[in-house]
Amino acid sequence: MGCSFSGLNALYDAVNGGGDVWINENRFRIVRQLGEGGFAFVFLVKEIVADASSAASGGGLAKKVKDPAHLSADGTYAMKKVLIQNKEQLELVREEIRVSSLFNHPNLLPLLDHAIISVKDGQDGAWKHEAFLLFPVHLDGTLLDNATSMKAKKETFSTTDVLHIFRQLCDGLKHMHSLEPPYAHNDVKPGNVLLTRRKGQPPLAILMDFGSARPSRKQIRSRQEALQLQEWTSEHCSAPFRAPELWDCPSHADIDERTDIWSLGCTLYAIMYGVSPFEYALGESGGSLQLAIVNAQIKWPNAGPKASYPEALHQFVAWMLQPQAAVRPRIDDIIIHVDKLIAKFTK
Repeated sequence: MGCSFSGLNALYDAVNGGGDVWINENRFRIVRQLGEGGFAFVFLVKEIVADASSAASGGGLAKKVKDPAHLSADGTYAMKKVLIQNKEQLELVREEIRVSSLFNHPNLLPLLDHAIISVKDGQDGAWKHEAFLLFPVHLDGTLLDNATSMKAKKETFSTTDVLHIFRQLCDGLKHMHSLEPPYAHNDVKPGNVLLTRRKGQPPLAILMDFGSARPSRKQIRSRQEALQLQEWTSEHCSAPFRAPELWDCPSHADIDERTDIWSLGCTLYAIMYGVSPFEYALGESGGSLQLAIVNAQIKWPNAGPKASYPEALHQFVAWMLQPQAAVRPRIDDIIIHVDKLIAKFTK
């Protein structure tokens, strides 16, 4: 999918909610704001269909979306609006759109449509850009949202739900790691996993936010290249879930998609306990998050729900959190092992 720049592609009436938005030839009404972060805002929107025949066929968006399963039964979607401040941010948004279009998997959030427009700043009269990205909506929130609310109620996921949520994330990552060239997500964490609760079934888990996804394999052959990688990852990979080789990259190293396996191990821990296995270091006097990570100093809860999870899950986490990337398992190894755990611990 290419980027659109015509001002007719995404006209809107309101900045802070309300009004209508046009994304290319389809019109959406802003229902409410769902969240914000940095220069991005996420809104719940509802498609406005021009006539009954369009509504019967799924609306105007149905003509653009390749997979009918991504269409909303009630016409509601999530729209991400990005206020682009400079050329570097514009290129990052373009790259996110390009990369998102590479993926087609039920456990990866699909980009349904997008537009980038030029707008004149009301204060200084300069032209800037705004991007509008349209996605399916999942109103049950992220894994992080669910973990926070469950912690307040002193609830935890069952072993069955833990394994099935994790298995779905593995499926999504396998799709990315199997491309040619392989892609790494680079920011696997609970805040980038959408959950949808299902009656009588484990939650549906969908990995989102491909703004940091890049080809996974990099040859580092100098100190300058190592420092450039560390600088990039410090901006794009969340610190508590970042692999050791991205904190302290050698001057001669082969980086690959096993950086995601480290983050996946941290995320499995977080599905069980609500946080990364290394976040304890942030609260300790003299503690160092980087040292805890590069030495793989996992801290298991001493009380509470720990006993409710089999020791095999703790060993599984530790297997993924090997500081030497060369001996860390790959996604196919992880899937074989989690399937064995599902067979053993779920009925």
